[in-house]
Amino acid sequence: MADTAEAGQAGSGPDFRPLYGQVKDLLVRRIAAGELRPGEALPSEMRLAAELGVSQGTVRKALDELAAQHLVERRQGRGTFVAEQTESRALFHFFHLFDAEGQRGSPACREASSKSGSASRAEAKRLDLAAKAPVIRIDRVRTLDGVPSMVERIVVPAGLFPGLAEQPGDALPNTLYEMFQRDYGVTVTTADEQLRAVAAGAADARKLDVPEGTPLMEIDRVAIGIRGRPVEWRLSRVRTDAHTYRVRLD
Repeated sequence: MADTAEAGQAGSGPDFRPLYGQVKDLLVRRIAAGELRPGEALPSEMRLAAELGVSQGTVRKALDELAAQHLVERRQGRGTFVAEQTESRALFHFFHLFDAEGQRGSPACREASSKSGSASRAEAKRLDLAAKAPVIRIDRVRTLDGVPSMVERIVVPAGLFPGLAEQPGDALPNTLYEMFQRDYGVTVTTADEQLRAVAAGAADARKLDVPEGTPLMEIDRVAIGIRGRPVEWRLSRVRTDAHTYRVRLD
């Protein structure tokens, strides 16, 4: 494989991974470095195989894995493209609230604010940061069907998102992952979520227009970027009187 030397620079010994895994990781590094931009077409399988000195089947298997991880998308008759984080894609993969009729909720942002600070112990742990590392906190209230239904605290490493804290809250997009990719080159590929039941405190009750003590669903999410590192910690508290959390397991 022509890029074996490059791959080996990241480790301290021989690379015993399957060849398709090495091709996949090489392409991931190129996407993460901006050599392959969101929406850009990848070279053909034949051209990649010739460039890397591997078989076309090896390239195809690497691309299959990238497609399964939503890092690239295959377009019939057109080729393979670096995936873009559009609003609809972000909602489909990372928003799992449905109404009583089984329709996916479409959230809208009612109010938002952002500010800089030093990471708390919990924030540093969740984002794998040094103690008191600079972070940006975004607080939002989101509506579903026009009703205030969700409060969010979003924490991101300040080093990944320079200038984000200076943006006014009403300038932040409804789905942040599209902006993360477009403006900062940070692509969210997966997330780890934990759910639990909590009671609405005074602040949450006021923002959601519910009595204090109302049962809420808390969604604790750590979003992982293309480099395999945490890029966001999001804590959402959601009313469950009109919407449920639903995922499909295939």
